[in-house]
Amino acid sequence: MKDHSDSTGFAAGIARNRADEGFAFCSVCSAHPDVLVASLRLARDYGVPMIVEATSNQVNQFGGYTGLKPADFVAMVHALCAANGIEPNGVIFGGDHLGPQAWKHLPADEAMARAEAMMTLYIEAGFTKIHLDCSEGCAGEPRAVNDMVAAARAARLAQVCEAAAKDRSGSISYIVGTEVPPPGGARAGEGEAVAPTPPANAAATIEAHRAAFVAASLDSAWSRVRGLVVQPGLEFAPDHVDRFDIAQPDLLSPVLADHPAICFEAHSTDYQFPEVFKALGRRHFGVLKVGPALTFAYREALYLLSAIDGWITQSPPVSGTMERLMLADPAAWTNHYVGDAQRLQLLRHFGYADRIRYYWTNPEAIEAVKQLEARMDRADIPEPLLAQYLSADARRRVSDLRAQGMSPSKAVIHTRIEAALAPYLEVSR
Repeated sequence: MKDHSDSTGFAAGIARNRADEGFAFCSVCSAHPDVLVASLRLARDYGVPMIVEATSNQVNQFGGYTGLKPADFVAMVHALCAANGIEPNGVIFGGDHLGPQAWKHLPADEAMARAEAMMTLYIEAGFTKIHLDCSEGCAGEPRAVNDMVAAARAARLAQVCEAAAKDRSGSISYIVGTEVPPPGGARAGEGEAVAPTPPANAAATIEAHRAAFVAASLDSAWSRVRGLVVQPGLEFAPDHVDRFDIAQPDLLSPVLADHPAICFEAHSTDYQFPEVFKALGRRHFGVLKVGPALTFAYREALYLLSAIDGWITQSPPVSGTMERLMLADPAAWTNHYVGDAQRLQLLRHFGYADRIRYYWTNPEAIEAVKQLEARMDRADIPEPLLAQYLSADARRRVSDLRAQGMSPSKAVIHTRIEAALAPYLEVSR
């Protein structure tokens, strides 16, 4: 990968998108090591830039749910690159949903103070793509605040970023917007229509943020706003995907006519058909975010390895361990799935929301996966048994990765993750 690590590379990519080349960045939103290594390796092989993002819930000054602070996350990615022969200069580090929502249960002043402290650490750690997300209300406020409030808070956080960056402020690019899906990507409700952002709303959001930045004497920072988060008309719920309608007219692109340096950013693009990503690139969506679909692919790979393991060693399935962990600590899924006992069990394991991803860091899960991989790496797996679970193309890719020195189990896991990611990287060529 070429060096795309600062805003020069990011800005150049956005310029390509705005020049109607159909280019779009793939933004991988995950802290899972296998997802990161598979994604970084594939981006290197494609010769394209890639954004790696951490959210304020995952990574903050208190460690987030990953236990990582911003500098820890960057160090982890660099270590994974070094261990796998990947040049880290090809990575653009992004901070996603950076704002008060990790502390939205607190009064706004207290939540914003914590957000400010977090922003400083993100900038100092080397994050250069900064999503200023102040769209959610804090204690005593509406669920979603209006454009004026969100923009004023975004400008306040941008001011902190500029001060933290000091003479590196020119390396920072900002993403703004108020019509933002929740962190994690999936909506819990069923039967809700997913409509594109009305053009008037998008235009009003841009103007509100421009005015807020100017009022805060942040003209230079405003010139480095590169993206606006809008809803293109796609999303996913626990058991279905709201598909993007390629035939729908492009009503949003004209909003950007007077803003040549700004593109749209699409969240929750997971599980869409491959042709959708190219269509979004042509509609000036310059950043396509994906996360749960990649850990979903990781889970698919582990479960198919566990099924093969069952035939060969008769070991209990890894799904049993995960079910026990999810039932013992339901906090990560209980507010995201609804239904009777059978439906809840199925969604815990197979839901598109992929809430199971929060349990892979549990020590018992880590040990179960380690033992499964060890058994598979020792096993003599007959080709017809592998063919039961992997297509011919997937088996060919497994062989390629094995020839590069990857273990059998990791080759299967990474092949599955690559298949989910490849359509995004095609748009980054």
